[in-house]
Amino acid sequence: MASQLVTTVRNLHQRKGRRRRGLTVAEGVRLVEEALHAGIPIRGVLVATSFGTTERGSALLGELAGRAVPIEELPEREFGSVSATDTPQGVLAVIEVPSWTLADVQPGPHAPVLVLDAVQDPGNVGTLLRTAFALGAGGAVLLRGCADLTNPKVIRAAMGASFRLPATTVEVEEFVTWCRRSGVEVWASAAEGTALTRTAMPERLALVVGNEGAGIRPELRELAVRQVAIPLARGAESLNVAVAAGILLHEAARGA
Repeated sequence: MASQLVTTVRNLHQRKGRRRRGLTVAEGVRLVEEALHAGIPIRGVLVATSFGTTERGSALLGELAGRAVPIEELPEREFGSVSATDTPQGVLAVIEVPSWTLADVQPGPHAPVLVLDAVQDPGNVGTLLRTAFALGAGGAVLLRGCADLTNPKVIRAAMGASFRLPATTVEVEEFVTWCRRSGVEVWASAAEGTALTRTAMPERLALVVGNEGAGIRPELRELAVRQVAIPLARGAESLNVAVAAGILLHEAARGA
């Protein structure tokens, strides 16, 4: 019979389970280390039998035990059955979901806020969070319709940024109200926009990127003071949204 922790992990692979419990799964050595070092509450850890035989695994188990985190060991095959990765590293943690609101998102000089519109691929969302954190963004706002911030695939792709970068999911109307009340200027990424490298930056900026198919919804285009683009080589159609956002954030952060 499966233990309570194993049952919880299986349940957290479903969105409704994560919503109900306010928990998610962080899988992999580095991610569990990042959660621990960021002070994220860890409810319990599952490890494969062989995990503690490596120096790094042994050190992580010692640190977890030192913080009184419950640890449950599973045979390799059973661990593989609860893992969500193709090549499990032998460790996963049940963690509390960081809870931020728009009040925690702080745009400032050289710290634009990244806004995601209908970016549904969890890997892209996680990579966008990782990029935003690495480039000093003031936070991230996901508009309803994006991949769930608590999705374990988002958590994995973000590589620890989910634990440190203020990020929240809101309705479009709430975002619009926040921008107007906070004096945040909105720019939208668009293929036909002005090259960002030629544009002076406002002190409080929200940079909107959309999915590669539909782009940004009309109400956001209307809200945007400017539409900005990345000059591409002739014949190049577009960039992956995470790559494009990285370039735009870099230019914005350095005050192009």
